[in-house]
Amino acid sequence: MHETTRLAGLIQERISDTLADHRRDLEALGRDAEPILDEAFGFLSGGKRFRAQFAALGYRSIRPLDISGEVTTEFGAMLDAACALELFHAAALIHDDVIDRSDTRRGRPSTHRLFSAMHQQHGWRGSADHFGLAGAILLGDLLQSWADELMQSACDATADRAAARRARGHFNRMRSEVAVGQYLDVLEEQQPTFAEHTEQLERSTRILVFKSAKYSVEAPLLIGAALAGADAEQEQALGDFGLPIGVAFQLRDDLLGVFGDEELTGKPSGDDLIEGKRTVLVALTRENLPTTQRHIFDDLLGSDLDASQVAILQGTIRESGAVDQVETMITRNVDRSESALHNAPLRADAVESLTRLAERAARRTS
Repeated sequence: MHETTRLAGLIQERISDTLADHRRDLEALGRDAEPILDEAFGFLSGGKRFRAQFAALGYRSIRPLDISGEVTTEFGAMLDAACALELFHAAALIHDDVIDRSDTRRGRPSTHRLFSAMHQQHGWRGSADHFGLAGAILLGDLLQSWADELMQSACDATADRAAARRARGHFNRMRSEVAVGQYLDVLEEQQPTFAEHTEQLERSTRILVFKSAKYSVEAPLLIGAALAGADAEQEQALGDFGLPIGVAFQLRDDLLGVFGDEELTGKPSGDDLIEGKRTVLVALTRENLPTTQRHIFDDLLGSDLDASQVAILQGTIRESGAVDQVETMITRNVDRSESALHNAPLRADAVESLTRLAERAARRTS
């Protein structure tokens, strides 16, 4: 736990220093630029830092890394890569809230709502909503740019040039997969009807994997491991561990999007139902419902639901047995990931830490 706390502190310090450096570089833009920079600080002031932790453990799976010791050049490169992942994650969340028209994130107004409120407060011309969307999109783009700079800094500081190229390749692939996965998610919500169950489950699973699962766990592990000089066998072992944990992580997120405690998640309970997310949980629910009940479920999903209607859909999902099915899927994916670590060519101390972090990620309540 001491190492986890120490790493979280170092990551936050690195993020704060990075944002402060950019703020100084942009001083010439004047006070009008301050709100977007303030929101960058505000948005990145919290979070669970799972991606940074997985990147550090990917590195430690290959080479010793004393989290409590001096920040050497190699350690600093790993920290830059870990922070790049956190800035990329923040950008993805900001853009996701725009796409989903979400009002809140982590218990505070979403970024586009904050900018919209600022527009209204000042009584500016034009549409407050449009200004809010524009500001959020631009901040997300800015954070992606800064994430790219951090990742490049990590690669430049890595003496093994082949290792740096592999790490950069994993980062580049992750960015592309998340963007296209997000597009597939948006596209799915526009379909007039659900596909046949097997196809729908496959579509929902593909979105889960590429929009979230791979970049939440697998990519951070591979980036950290590549910087440490991992060979193909070691990267394969970490990938075999990381993907099922990423799937379990997102399946848990889907459950929290329907049943999560707003005090813990920072988002209203049932948000995914109002947004009409066609998740694996929803696909399994529909398959288990009688035809008439399925039609009612489909009509309500994605509409402007009040609290009583959200409660009705939550009850329907529970009674269908889909929640138990998803919990079983989570357990199987955790078991699959742990099996991948048996006799893997990885450092033993890191394997123990990976197992503990995987359980935390899959069983979290927020």
